[in-house]
Amino acid sequence: MQFQIPLAEPANMASTSRGDVLALPKVRCPNHPDAMLVEDYRAGDMICPECGLVVGDRVIDVGSEWRTFTNEKATKDPSRVGDAQNPLLNGGDLTTMISKGTGAASFDEFGNSKYQNRRTMSSSDRAMLNAFKEITTMADRINLPRNIIDRTNNLFKQVYEQKSLKGRANDAIASACLYIACRQEGVPRTFKEICAVSRISKKEIGRCFKLILKALETSVDLITTGDFMSRFCSNLGLPKQVQMAATYIARKAVELDLVPGRSPISVAAAAIYMASQASAEKKTQKEIGDIAGVADVTIRQSYRLIYPRAADLFPPDFKFDTPVDKLPQL
Repeated sequence: MQFQIPLAEPANMASTSRGDVLALPKVRCPNHPDAMLVEDYRAGDMICPECGLVVGDRVIDVGSEWRTFTNEKATKDPSRVGDAQNPLLNGGDLTTMISKGTGAASFDEFGNSKYQNRRTMSSSDRAMLNAFKEITTMADRINLPRNIIDRTNNLFKQVYEQKSLKGRANDAIASACLYIACRQEGVPRTFKEICAVSRISKKEIGRCFKLILKALETSVDLITTGDFMSRFCSNLGLPKQVQMAATYIARKAVELDLVPGRSPISVAAAAIYMASQASAEKKTQKEIGDIAGVADVTIRQSYRLIYPRAADLFPPDFKFDTPVDKLPQL
């Protein structure tokens, strides 16, 4: 007796999640959408275990074609089905990469390789791929998570396809996109921090930042002193009590309008200096300036603005190691 497995209709073969632009199509059984599909590796079919419906055929096995042993892992890659798809590239990066030949038939009479990979990828995809690598490198240097890298890649792709920043270097656009992504994800970084991990000047990143916001018609939330306080205090090795006091001082100074026109970074640095000087964990202006990326004179200027009201800025439960009247006057 022969059994025939029914094939799914093409219209019901897959249901796609539309919530995310980057979401790949997810194959489900139209009759049993919650059932875990069984994959027949020999035939390349995805079969519903409930009703036996074939909901996907000719599935590509992305695994290795043969076994890999420890001593061969460093020299050979047993997987020959290509790299993972990149939905940010045109065509999903379904390109063919030819490995470098070793025999005499792989080179012409002048010693040049007969097979060139350059022709298998368009110039736009190649430019975007190089930018994605640069973004990943910069993000790794300042320990940014994967979701920020993905958002940065999306921003760069939108800007690149619009061609609204022609004439600007791709590295500068990538650095500005990374700065915007950090702001949008709620973990802002300063221009100096982005500049430190890229090869672009602070001025050029700032120009691209403004142009990208205008081109994409998007916006970012205003940065506050609280966005940097925990990171600065952690890098300085200050205890939780000093961090909470510095946060309170900075917020109170802004509420009382003691620091008009001052950047949140300089206000945060001045608040950290005041809180540390009042505690047992004292830090110098240079130590704070190196972490915050601001000059000593900038910290002094902001500190002088808030010093006259120092008694009103500290939280009520703060334990003083140095009284308010003994704080440095600068």
